[in-house]
Amino acid sequence: MNGVTVKKVDKLIRHGAAGAHLDDRNLYLVVNSPNAAHWELRYQLDGKSHQMGLGSARNFSLEEARARARAARQSLDDGIDPLAARRGERAAAKAEAGKLFTFAEAARGFLKQHEAKWGNARHAAQWHNTLAEYVLPILGPLSVAAIDVPLVLRVLEQKLEAGRGYEADSFWKTRTETASRVRSRIESVLDWATARGYRSGDNPAAWKTIGKVLPPKSKTKIEHHPALPYDQLPAFMAELRQREGTAASALIFTILTAARSGEVLGARWPEIDLEKGVWTVPAGRMKASREHRVPLSQAAVKLLRDLPTEQGNDFVFVGPRAGGLSDPSMAALLGRMGRADVTVHGFRSCFRDWAAEQTAFPHDVVEMALAHTVGSKVEVAYKRTDLFEKRRKLMAAWATFCASPSGPRGEGGRGGCRATGAGDEITSTQTGSCGGSAPPLFC
Repeated sequence: MNGVTVKKVDKLIRHGAAGAHLDDRNLYLVVNSPNAAHWELRYQLDGKSHQMGLGSARNFSLEEARARARAARQSLDDGIDPLAARRGERAAAKAEAGKLFTFAEAARGFLKQHEAKWGNARHAAQWHNTLAEYVLPILGPLSVAAIDVPLVLRVLEQKLEAGRGYEADSFWKTRTETASRVRSRIESVLDWATARGYRSGDNPAAWKTIGKVLPPKSKTKIEHHPALPYDQLPAFMAELRQREGTAASALIFTILTAARSGEVLGARWPEIDLEKGVWTVPAGRMKASREHRVPLSQAAVKLLRDLPTEQGNDFVFVGPRAGGLSDPSMAALLGRMGRADVTVHGFRSCFRDWAAEQTAFPHDVVEMALAHTVGSKVEVAYKRTDLFEKRRKLMAAWATFCASPSGPRGEGGRGGCRATGAGDEITSTQTGSCGGSAPPLFC
């Protein structure tokens, strides 16, 4: 047999003799560098030229490469394209592997690839939490290739017990917005699995398919987070302060700052200036993706000073494991208090109602305290202040109200201390007995 020899192959690779070196019957040694050389069979089929790689020259000897080339030629003699046959074998092997590749593994693969691109840590947490709570108990251990429409429906129509302000009923019926997001997340994970070759066919979680079975989402109904009436808040706070543990402290801090739970649970000590009474939440943890300064009342500062810390852990609210508290921790506390009728997020509504009905602070001040975007895009672009000092007075008034013995009583049984704001000056107007020895500015 004419062609290269074992010694010549070694010499060509060692010297990095770039090029395609013919052995025999269209078997080539292709050398790119001393560290990159492979075997290649070139053949004609149906008037087209094909190049079929036969493996690395470092992994396969000359004899083994000739044997591989001989097997490929035998396929050609039988009318079979060896390249197409190999692709089919690989697809079959991948499909077989897909049967063992679970939905839980696909979810982990999807999150690993995508969550680094998400600037909002809360968004990533929502993915993890909703998949863990609603999806993985049903689909997690199943082959991702076996997921079909009935299985997706099992997730979306699962029966949920009463809690968090919701009645006992199916997931889709009682928590439509959350269920809709879960459906979209299942669809994304299955698309990822299809692109990776672990499944094939249409996506059973796609709305064009699943929407034929499920009732459509209402276009007008808005699901509000169940909230505590603000006149009941002082009594609730008094009960909450009797609770021990970091979850209770985190919930008190959440209420005092009117912040979102994700912002509180992700809080780090470097963000907080206790001397100036300022908490600066970075843009990455804000819903609007803009840095937000939170004025801390004296009550909030005292709470922070009294918190236990953990060496090497800069989370403000330290969890039982390394890192901070888990997202469901405060909701679980509400459950233990027998307050499944309200949600953590609902305390923001409680604050908003109190501010609207019991104070005269301007609308923009209250909305900025909630980290809401105020005005049009043009107005926002030209707004140069975050009304921080006015918000500081608002949050001081809120802390005073939260600490009132049983809730100031006034007209209609509502809070009896009405804080009013006019420009930079804030006064208070008595509409009922304040009781106690609250600061005179806010009664």
